[in-house]
Amino acid sequence: MLNSPESTPLPERMRPKSLEDFVGQEHLIGEGSVLRKMIESGALTSFILWGPPGVGKTTLARIIANRLDRQFYALSAINSGVKDLREIIEKSRSNSIFHSKRPILFIDEIHRFSKSQQDALLGAVEDGTITLIGATTENPSFEVITPLLSRCQIYVLRHLETTHMDSLIERTIERDPILSKREIIVEEREALYRFSGGDARKLLNIIEIITSSFGVNEKIVINNNIVTDRLQENIALYDKSGEQHYDIISAFIKSLRGSDPDAAIYWMARMLAGGEDPLFIARRMIVLSCEDIGLANPNALLIAQACFESVHKIGMPEARIILSQAAIYLATSPKSNSAYLAIDAAMEEVIKSGDLPVPLHLRNAPTKLMKELNYGKDYKYAHSYPGNFTEQQFLPDGLSNSKFYEPGSNSKEEEIKKRLNTLWKKYNN
Repeated sequence: MLNSPESTPLPERMRPKSLEDFVGQEHLIGEGSVLRKMIESGALTSFILWGPPGVGKTTLARIIANRLDRQFYALSAINSGVKDLREIIEKSRSNSIFHSKRPILFIDEIHRFSKSQQDALLGAVEDGTITLIGATTENPSFEVITPLLSRCQIYVLRHLETTHMDSLIERTIERDPILSKREIIVEEREALYRFSGGDARKLLNIIEIITSSFGVNEKIVINNNIVTDRLQENIALYDKSGEQHYDIISAFIKSLRGSDPDAAIYWMARMLAGGEDPLFIARRMIVLSCEDIGLANPNALLIAQACFESVHKIGMPEARIILSQAAIYLATSPKSNSAYLAIDAAMEEVIKSGDLPVPLHLRNAPTKLMKELNYGKDYKYAHSYPGNFTEQQFLPDGLSNSKFYEPGSNSKEEEIKKRLNTLWKKYNN
């Protein structure tokens, strides 16, 4: 039979049907959470689910539609166009005569929709013809047009933790109509965690590969060695759904960070040959130019940004040359993660010490009362002093000697370090 359990992949067989069965994302759908409250109230507004693959974006959208008894339309941005959108919108408007509840339009990989496709959604979202639920693995602020973003809430989904994966493993062994009839012993789980990387779909695919490698009447044993061996033997099956995408982009970024231009170009070629969006590659290089090169070569950001703009204007196949030049430049640049470490250290301090008051001499004093309260008093205007500098306190009280930026070991930041040493005593330590 076409729809028999044997013909249905394990991830589909184990797809949750209710919020109670949904694993992970407690910050969104746990008791008292923001999305859970909206679902329970029935006052559903349009929103976008942003998170890595295999964490339940599609499943959550379907559960919400079922729970609220809404019509559910699903489109994939990869193979749908404006014509498909308009057909669904017109159908929704026609059906509104007979149905009081707004239908849900779920768009997977909404970041792949063009501006014109996203524009086609605006009117229907704004006038309530549909409730939009978008799903994306990319930062919506980069790829979703501002008017649409302003009409949607953004909810961030997270990778599954080991406790979530444990729950999935146990539930699969106990409840799956096929595997529940087998004798399965899970001796070790670390390899399952490592290879799945917090992706529920990938975890279930691995379990299906492992269990199917045993005979029908054979006891199934799962341990680290078996998982590693079986995946190596079945690598083609394991990668058939394109989930290797995230492994290859990781290899690409690590090659750039590790200053290996040959490896970087190889992994880029793999992505382009596999149909990867060139703009995705360009965006990742913009991030790397600041996170891993930063002040060691500030021009890296300019090159990466120019690459993104050029790829956007030119398109493939010529864009491959632009991407290649930028990748080689970034790979061969000196490296520093000092900017990345500095902002993380500062944000950690903000969490720890809270909203410390701004020192009075740094405060703005637009009113007479503020001046009387000494706002701005004793502030020293740097340009009024030799060298355009005079020492004064800029951090809140109690943090005046804090250092968040530590210059990296490269020629450009050595110059920065020398200057800071001449300006600030704390940098002489």
